[in-house]
Amino acid sequence: MLSDNVFTTLMAGKRKYKYNPETLSYELQRTSLRYYLVRALVILPISLLVALGYYMVYTEGLKLKTPRTVRLEREFENALSSLELLNKQMAQSEKKLENLQLRDNNIYRNIFGMEQIPSEVRDAGFGGSNRYPYLEYAQNSSLLMTTALNFDKIMKKAYIQSKSFDDVERVAGQVGEVAKCIPSILPIPEDTRNFRWSGGFGYRKDPVYGDIRMHDGIDLTGAPNSPVYATGDGQVEAIKYEYNGYGRYILVDHGFGYKTRYAHLNKTIVYEGQLIKRGEQIGLLGSTGKSTGHHVHYEVIYMGRAVNPYNYFNNNIATDDYHAVILGGRQ
Repeated sequence: MLSDNVFTTLMAGKRKYKYNPETLSYELQRTSLRYYLVRALVILPISLLVALGYYMVYTEGLKLKTPRTVRLEREFENALSSLELLNKQMAQSEKKLENLQLRDNNIYRNIFGMEQIPSEVRDAGFGGSNRYPYLEYAQNSSLLMTTALNFDKIMKKAYIQSKSFDDVERVAGQVGEVAKCIPSILPIPEDTRNFRWSGGFGYRKDPVYGDIRMHDGIDLTGAPNSPVYATGDGQVEAIKYEYNGYGRYILVDHGFGYKTRYAHLNKTIVYEGQLIKRGEQIGLLGSTGKSTGHHVHYEVIYMGRAVNPYNYFNNNIATDDYHAVILGGRQ
């Protein structure tokens, strides 16, 4: 027989019961929150100490790596390999881009008389101060900074090349205008009185000083005050007078890299800034400046360099066709 003040405790599964003699029944024993708190405060530190000890023995004692460390190292190595591969691919892309730049400068832009894009512009101003200070203290910082620099260089060079192709496309759509501007007729017609080819392009004996000098144009002899015509559409850039040189001359800018000079004129009948057409009269033939007779000194300048005008003449044009051009230039 149990005492009246004593509870008999029974376990039923996970539940705990006590016998209550007063009610003569078993009652469910409810565990207090305090019990669970005390139990957690005891078990948790012990568990942490055991885990820490296990970790120290595993990593420091046995020199083993945790699965997480192994996984992270493998991901890090894969990232490094990807960066190295990316740098190789960017180096190949940069070589292809450089080939495009060479073709653009030496072929595409040359065809349409466009100025070449300088290398310092194409390089997009790279160099000088460190652009990536935030990568200096990162692991493998050298590789990261090289990758970032290569990527930025390619992106900016590609942008400049894209803009250049846009310009070439725009000019290519103006092929008809280019043809009108290229100087392709004689500045005086061959049926001009006293017409004669009196001086060619290249090195020759100077008629005044007697030494060998470069002659940047051609000389065409004609009667005094014979009309001198523009050889292509353009705009009068300058009208000047040099006593010991060209004398009175006109410089015409035809665009697309072309300019022409008409020197030793007796008179000019155009003004600076005037838009002119091929075959339009611009002056009168004379013998001003360093000259030994009445003639026009004619130059073709392409991309800032004097070239042989003879290479631009349409030798198949008949005299009647030439005068038709002149008549068209008067309109």
